[in-house]
Amino acid sequence: MPDSTPSVTRILVVDDHTLFRRGLTALLARDPQFVVVGDAADAGEAQRRALEWQPDVILLDNHLPGVKGVDALPALRQAAPRACILMLTVSEDADDLATALRNGASGYLLKTMEGDALSQAIRRAMRGEHVLAPEMTGKLVTAYRNAAGLVPPTMAPGPALAASPLASLSPRELEILRGIAAGDSNKEIARKLLIAETTVKIHVQHILRKLDVSSRVHAAVMATENGLA
Repeated sequence: MPDSTPSVTRILVVDDHTLFRRGLTALLARDPQFVVVGDAADAGEAQRRALEWQPDVILLDNHLPGVKGVDALPALRQAAPRACILMLTVSEDADDLATALRNGASGYLLKTMEGDALSQAIRRAMRGEHVLAPEMTGKLVTAYRNAAGLVPPTMAPGPALAASPLASLSPRELEILRGIAAGDSNKEIARKLLIAETTVKIHVQHILRKLDVSSRVHAAVMATENGLA
């Protein structure tokens, strides 16, 4: 199947720090697929720029003057309805994460991530995937569990697991899925289970295929729904 993503991805950078905007623009310019069409320092300016330029992707900081980024999402989505909006912030607050996803963000990323990881996240978002910083996965699962009134994590899954979609997973895959639900990276899971990181990566691919989900986040939520996490 041919790749449906455009040959050039037009990006709007929204952040109140001038040096960060310039640095991020320079970083993205190293990738020939990305073109930063402009930037904005606050939510109002971002809305005007988004309406004018209709970018493919908006990278949105949360700590903006006046209106927080997560609260600006509905207006930005109205201004540029086809844009993927990715939060790029230092905030690891679970409430900010929940608000961002509820208000239509396509992802929630942290400024501590590597440049290559950001480029990959943008590409995944352009393919229609939701992208989430690994550090935030556990917080998302916890918020989901609390909102849904699901079984506490200290309770064993018991025989109900046999009737769940997780029944197709091997014992090792279940161990790895627990790590995913806890927000662990492949490297952290490998260290805890004393196996190679490449082995974990292969297991994760098998888990996603068996559960018929497209991301680690979906797998983590499914683990929580079935009392595994």
